[in-house]
Amino acid sequence: MAHLQGEARARYVQNMFARIAGRYDLMNRLMTAGQDVRWRRYVIAQARLPENGRLLDIATGTGDIAYEGLKQHPGITAVGGDFTIEMMQVGKRRPERQQILWVGADTLALPFPDNCFDAVTSGFLMRNVIDVPGAFREQMRVTKPGGRIVVLESSPPKDNWLRPFIRFHLNYVIPALGRLITGNGDAYRYLPDSTQQFKDPDTLAEIMRQTGLVNVEYRLFMFGTIAIHTGQKPE
Repeated sequence: MAHLQGEARARYVQNMFARIAGRYDLMNRLMTAGQDVRWRRYVIAQARLPENGRLLDIATGTGDIAYEGLKQHPGITAVGGDFTIEMMQVGKRRPERQQILWVGADTLALPFPDNCFDAVTSGFLMRNVIDVPGAFREQMRVTKPGGRIVVLESSPPKDNWLRPFIRFHLNYVIPALGRLITGNGDAYRYLPDSTQQFKDPDTLAEIMRQTGLVNVEYRLFMFGTIAIHTGQKPE
């Protein structure tokens, strides 16, 4: 699962999210005790969208972040892109999300011209892609000069006294909850595994800088297990 590489990993991730699409949002609320709502608000605040701006939320899933963008900035154009069609179908059925423009899209080959979005956001994408620098390069390509890229992602537990408790939650509580709520325990073993094997926030920030983004910074949430990174495309 989390050890898979290349196209095999991409296929597994796509199929996994298709299987859990119907209960994905409910599981997010339960796993985070509702804190994910606060994180999405912060993501959109960091995007600093202009009036009537254009937002791309890639790996949009059911459109949570794109919808938050519309709530904070009703005049924007919000595009939600994902390579798992089943996730978008769940979001598309919700009446309040009819304004989102849904597009089948892979973050490594975005179907948009250069310099067309004021901000690109993503939630829990980067630990699943097979080429993290490539994903940032492609997101930066479609972002306007001066626009912002905002990344909500889980982070490996820090090496402190909380780590055993966090690891217990990741390795036992979340898979059990996933099995109970979605009937798909293997998906909720993959998600904690991919978190623990992913890059720490400093490393991810350095990759963003090496890609060419400037003013890179991040903020930690939930005992350091969640990081929201922000970078800016040079003017």
